[in-house]
Amino acid sequence: MDTLTIEGEDEAALASLVPAPPHRKTQSFSHQFDLKPHPQIRRSRKHSLDEIPQSAALAAEAAVYFDSSDDEFSTGGLVVNGDNVCDGTVTGEDYAVVTPPPDAVVGDDDVKPLPEFIGAGGGAGIFKVPVRAAVHPGRPPCLELRPHPQRETQTGKFLRSIACTETQLWAGQENGVRFWNLDDVYEPASLIEGQVRRGDEDTSPFHESVITSPTLCLLADQSNKLMWSGHKDGKIRAWKMDPPPCGSDDDLNPFKERISWLAHRGPVNSIVISSYGDMWSCSEGGVIKIWPWESLEKSLLLKPEEKHMAALLIERSPIDLRSQVTVNGTCSISSSEVKYLLNDSVRAKVWAVQSLSFSIWDARSKDLLKVLDVEGQAECRADMPPLHGQQGDHETRVKFPTPSKKEKSPGFLQRSRNAIMGAAGAVRRVATRSAGGFVVEDTRKTEAIILAVDGTIWTGNMSGLIVQWDGDGTRLRYVNHHHRAVMCFCTFGDRIYVGYASGYIQVLDLDGDLVSSWVSHNEPVIKLAAGGGFVFSLATHGGVRGWYVASPGPLDNIIRTELSQKETLYARQDSVRVLIGTWNVGQGRASHGALMSWLGSVTSDVGIVVVGLQEVDMGAGFLAMSAAKETVGLEGSVAGQWWIDAIGKALDEKKTFERMGSRQLAGLLISLWARKEIRTHVGDLDVAAVPCGFGRAIGNKGGVGLRIRVYDRTMCFVNCHLAAHLEAVNRRNADFNHIFRLMVFSRGQNLSNAAAGMVLFLFLSCSLGFSTYLFCLLYSSGLPWALSLAAGASTAAYTLKTTTNPSPGAEEVKSDLAAADMIAFCGDFNYRLYGITYDEARDFITQRSFDWLREMDQLRQEMKLGKVFQGMRYDSGEKKRIPAWCDRVIYRDTQSTPFSESNLQCPVVSSVIMYEACMDVTESDHKPVRCKIHATIAHVDKSVRRQELGKIIKSNEEITSIFEDLKHVPETTVSTNNIVLQSQDTETLTITNNSTTSKAIFSILCGGQTIVKDDGEEEAEYNPRGSFGLPRWLEVSPASGIIKPEEAVEVKVHHEDSHTVGEYVDGIPQSEDTRDKEAILMVNIRGSCSTTWTSHSIKVRHCFSAGVCLLESKPTNPTENLDGSPREDGEEH
Repeated sequence: MDTLTIEGEDEAALASLVPAPPHRKTQSFSHQFDLKPHPQIRRSRKHSLDEIPQSAALAAEAAVYFDSSDDEFSTGGLVVNGDNVCDGTVTGEDYAVVTPPPDAVVGDDDVKPLPEFIGAGGGAGIFKVPVRAAVHPGRPPCLELRPHPQRETQTGKFLRSIACTETQLWAGQENGVRFWNLDDVYEPASLIEGQVRRGDEDTSPFHESVITSPTLCLLADQSNKLMWSGHKDGKIRAWKMDPPPCGSDDDLNPFKERISWLAHRGPVNSIVISSYGDMWSCSEGGVIKIWPWESLEKSLLLKPEEKHMAALLIERSPIDLRSQVTVNGTCSISSSEVKYLLNDSVRAKVWAVQSLSFSIWDARSKDLLKVLDVEGQAECRADMPPLHGQQGDHETRVKFPTPSKKEKSPGFLQRSRNAIMGAAGAVRRVATRSAGGFVVEDTRKTEAIILAVDGTIWTGNMSGLIVQWDGDGTRLRYVNHHHRAVMCFCTFGDRIYVGYASGYIQVLDLDGDLVSSWVSHNEPVIKLAAGGGFVFSLATHGGVRGWYVASPGPLDNIIRTELSQKETLYARQDSVRVLIGTWNVGQGRASHGALMSWLGSVTSDVGIVVVGLQEVDMGAGFLAMSAAKETVGLEGSVAGQWWIDAIGKALDEKKTFERMGSRQLAGLLISLWARKEIRTHVGDLDVAAVPCGFGRAIGNKGGVGLRIRVYDRTMCFVNCHLAAHLEAVNRRNADFNHIFRLMVFSRGQNLSNAAAGMVLFLFLSCSLGFSTYLFCLLYSSGLPWALSLAAGASTAAYTLKTTTNPSPGAEEVKSDLAAADMIAFCGDFNYRLYGITYDEARDFITQRSFDWLREMDQLRQEMKLGKVFQGMRYDSGEKKRIPAWCDRVIYRDTQSTPFSESNLQCPVVSSVIMYEACMDVTESDHKPVRCKIHATIAHVDKSVRRQELGKIIKSNEEITSIFEDLKHVPETTVSTNNIVLQSQDTETLTITNNSTTSKAIFSILCGGQTIVKDDGEEEAEYNPRGSFGLPRWLEVSPASGIIKPEEAVEVKVHHEDSHTVGEYVDGIPQSEDTRDKEAILMVNIRGSCSTTWTSHSIKVRHCFSAGVCLLESKPTNPTENLDGSPREDGEEH
């Protein structure tokens, strides 16, 4: 049933939404309507059409959908281009009628495809077909270590963190940890009990741990060959890096942790090892704990069967920093959650990151040095309240200005708007104070932090702003190269890699200038890690890719060219038939027989069934409640669930098909089923909804969509109900544009906890109360009561939604629909026949004069002009049954020209093989329509492609030469190999870069400490602390940095014998050690983009007595790989 819509847009505003193609001799019915007066249409204010992004802005994002000159297609059928018949290529700017060749068939059953009409305007902007390629030309070639797994296979197993060494990549997942040996990354997937695990079918061979609580963070400790992990249950675990021998029984079984202990009551958000080998961890409530290395070392010496004793030993040893800086109940740091920790190894400090503040600590003395906010201002207040609480208190004191006598008092609509905003703010404040899930996100919140090789510290926040700090917390500069949130950082050499919520990776230099940028994943990049010649990225869906550190560069073109030439080895092809049904049910229900006649009788060869319904449930009360529910992430209705269940029964849901998901917006409902035989190739269902009703806020008109991956290709299905009435052509065109541009897919929201349930109650109560108030205002002004009630609820709901969910940025205009390999629109589009009476239409139908009727079709005329459904297609052949004119199915695939072949450049090639209305179904005044599409899908066997990539890497001489160049390390010298220190002594170590062209990067670690005996001989072993930390008596500053060509840097080596609060073991203060000690400093040198390093060893002896200490000069200068193993003889030092 069609409901009243308020018209308020002029032609100029509507025409600006889409640039019109060149003028043609075709009359637009929208122009005819504009020539006629419409006294019955009530003019109103402009709706949110003004908010629709202009196509010029969208064109700026066109780089996301890359072009390729490798399109392959074949001709041979008739193409009707405009008014002519030709054998040419359709440019996409003009409309066409395409007739398949006489011998054209699809599928194993040789079904003949139907002729199709193609709308104009599909060759430019966001309506342009996304062109694919065998190897993505818009980004560097990468190693698909773990290709994007289907979301449904990852329940309870999602990867959440990664950490890398030079030989292994570790990943923390929701049920434990896993690791890959980098020597095996090009190999096919490993079998577990003779089968490949679902979700890891194409993953490189990996090893997996026993099941644990979700892993939140990882930390590599090279000195002890351990990987430390922090978990949601508050535990910290240690895992041995040494892999079991291949083929052994241990290699096939899940590996176990070395030690574990309960570190926090809440989740362990982050762990670091300080410059002195102590472990720092953080959690909720502003809690930061230090686990002294002495306790960790003792626990690691215990046997595996003594793990319980080891845990008790560590649990007795922590230092609670929050209690140290709390005096008389007042704490110097905020009580908000500590999200990240950073070890500043240059200056022996530790940064603790909270949402809107930082605290800087001395790693040796454990003293709090400074507290500052994200703007760089020092914080003097104790235990700051959360920022949103301050905002809320301020907002309660907002006063509306009183108009002066000279000013005109606000009218009814302005007063109503003020009332809406006031009520929306009140509801939002209630929600904010009741549940953290509805707190407005402050875009200044810090989401990532990293230490660069030059000693500066970089932070990224939710707005995309990246800030550079010095070691003392002074803000140096800020840059903003992207409008989405910064999610993670990592460094390699003098480059900084940035991962964004948009899926982008950017490479910056040390000045913050943009070096390179590309789309790495189609979901947010949540972690980055460098090692083994790669920078690995982890996306939220669990996919892991490795980017060569030589990229971008000559390496990319070599790999891209050779890998593209091997396309036939890894290209695969499958086909699937999709049944799309649409029906305006008019608030009624259908019998099982009607559903079988419509859907159940034609599904024998169908793999996917998509059903779109309109007017499932209507009425002002329902629309008001639906709009209120949408504001808190709830959707659906009793009637909608009845339809889903009834259709599932008609499809034999339990035996033949599996329900994948659905989305309802007021009276609009879309649902999808997949045949069980292809279920493993169908997944990642996302949903979306765009209201187009009153004020673009109510769902009586609009669209609901589903997005799904089928054989690794993206398909989108959208169910629409566009503006009603014969003359509302412009409004229908605008509705389509609004939906196409603003539809954003997501997994949907879930409100399952008690707090959120209370917020839901408050939202609904306030929304309904305000709806009643606004209803009275509008009804008293003369508006119909039904529209008044619906408008009250929907406008309040829409205001709440836009207030509590700020847009990510003005530049975020990329259309999700434009990126899909296949889009299908179905629904009640409400385009009618124009210029013909009811009786004339019946006569022409009786005479089967369809050609003349088609010329009176509003939709066909608007598509000819490129004003709606640009570049999309629908069946135009003669029907055995007459299709409904309002109810249509229109689609597009990746064909830029008709009759293209399916390949990796044009992966989805579709054709309509059935399109008809079910005239025998009489439950509604609309007839259900069904359309069957045969889709041929080309996709990649990622495991085979990865193996071919490995062969190219190993066999190509140019690539081998590039990798050899990465091993170059600048030649350096150190001023001494021996240093003797007494109490409070300071010596200077000079490191000189002898290269004339290359920068040198140095880092100073401690290879261990030993005790010097009374006879002057040192003990046999040098025992390293955690992550090669310094002994507590030794200070080195700076411990890392960059040396320019032919320059030198001076490093101060200082003895410090003061007793610190950190020198406690098991809660007992340790007495001063008067024995002489000796440490080995390792000065590691590498180039600005080196995958290997050289190392200078320096002995530093502390003599406690006043006597003279002599060190035997044993200069060493071993050359090592990044993992600490010696390099082969003959390599350059």
